[in-house]
Amino acid sequence: MIFDDRRQAGRILARELGQYANRADVLVLALPRGGVPVAYEVANTLHVPWDVFVVRKLGAPGQEELAIGAIASGGTRVLNEGVVHALAIAPEEIESITAREWPELQRRERQYRGDRPPPDPHGRVVILVDDGLATGSSMRAAATALRVLGPAKIVIAVPVAARASCEDLHEVADETVCAATPEDFFAVGQWYRNFEQTTDEEVRTLLETTIRQPQPVSGAQ
Repeated sequence: MIFDDRRQAGRILARELGQYANRADVLVLALPRGGVPVAYEVANTLHVPWDVFVVRKLGAPGQEELAIGAIASGGTRVLNEGVVHALAIAPEEIESITAREWPELQRRERQYRGDRPPPDPHGRVVILVDDGLATGSSMRAAATALRVLGPAKIVIAVPVAARASCEDLHEVADETVCAATPEDFFAVGQWYRNFEQTTDEEVRTLLETTIRQPQPVSGAQ
């Protein structure tokens, strides 16, 4: 399956999520930026509200690609205690790394959401959406951070994923929905005809469109 673009991928993904349509307890959260056009179409199709969930990885000192934890929308911070212990990272180092990442997370929050507060996922079924999964590290960090905020259920949903990554995320989610898990998976972009980078302006435009035209929500099923 090759998707034309992220918007089409979102409409196809929504077909796999029909059980969550028209439910007042469901919230779709997108990982910006690539997950935003996908989530927009998922939420529109299901007639449920959506927003962005901004996550910043906390990289280990001298090994920034190795995550020792993450910070996320709502002021959440989670740490991978096993990695922290294995690398003997001191508490003050963790605080320093966190302090460096908070301004960028807050900048993105303001840029995307303005003065609107982040949505409260407590007690809700949250569908976390991205445009695809390669290693799944960003989605894992997002789901782990989201769990701290008390959702009733976390559903990870993507149009395409490496099979192993989709299966591994069962550890941090209650359900994973990967519309396609091709055998010859090398990169997310190979499954899109148009995989141009989603811009901050596109993120803002889609969010503002939703604000002006709120999605109808019926009672929980």
